[in-house]
Amino acid sequence: MAHPTPYLEINAVLQALLSGVQGVLGDCFVGLYLYGSLVGGDFCSQRSDIDFVVATAGELPNEVVAALEAMHARIANSGLKWAAKLEGAYVPLDTLRRHDPSGPPCPCINEGRFYLAALGSDWVIQRYTLREQGVVVEGPDPRSLIDPVQPDDLRWAVIGFLREWWAPMLQDPDPRLQGSEYQAYAVLTMCRALYTLRRGTVVSKMAAARWAQEALGEPWEGLIEQALAWRRDAPSLGDGSAFSIDKVLGFMRCVLEQVAA
Repeated sequence: MAHPTPYLEINAVLQALLSGVQGVLGDCFVGLYLYGSLVGGDFCSQRSDIDFVVATAGELPNEVVAALEAMHARIANSGLKWAAKLEGAYVPLDTLRRHDPSGPPCPCINEGRFYLAALGSDWVIQRYTLREQGVVVEGPDPRSLIDPVQPDDLRWAVIGFLREWWAPMLQDPDPRLQGSEYQAYAVLTMCRALYTLRRGTVVSKMAAARWAQEALGEPWEGLIEQALAWRRDAPSLGDGSAFSIDKVLGFMRCVLEQVAA
């Protein structure tokens, strides 16, 4: 492994991950890739995760999945600074090449929790960012593994993601929405979703937020600026102090109404 990121401590945990994954998967290992904020321009050392995908030659048997879980437990207990921020999935080549809603559940890790899960509509978006922006830690070019994702496929994926995950929160808000971190995340996510619906492509949350400020103006421009400011300097704001929950829900409702239209 060369130096996939500018951060020495992140490279150290990626080296441990690569070594562990190759040891467990053997010939089933195809490649390890980075995507998300670390490669898309949104990375924040205080809050961001290390988003990764491991491409596998096929669906993994139960004993290999168990070995992966044990390997991730060892990394979590390794003392490496970024070990707890790994967030990724182990995806068979067929599932990676084109999205299949009925595909098999894949092994996933999210900040120490290892589980099996089906890949939802948001994985159309993840595949796009992986193909177009992904960083190779080890393996072939992701463009050779993933079919091109069309603009309308991205739009439908965003619509599905908003309806499945965010729309229910208007009636039954997630408790995390009481905290400023998730409020900022919600606002910036809405901005990026709206950008993709309008433009048929994916950009960073920061770029989408700046676009949304200009496209939407008031009454949302100030709220978006608060979300951007929180992301830049959260410790100085304090949890729960930067936002009005009613205004955040109002912004979510505004975006979801555009989806419904």
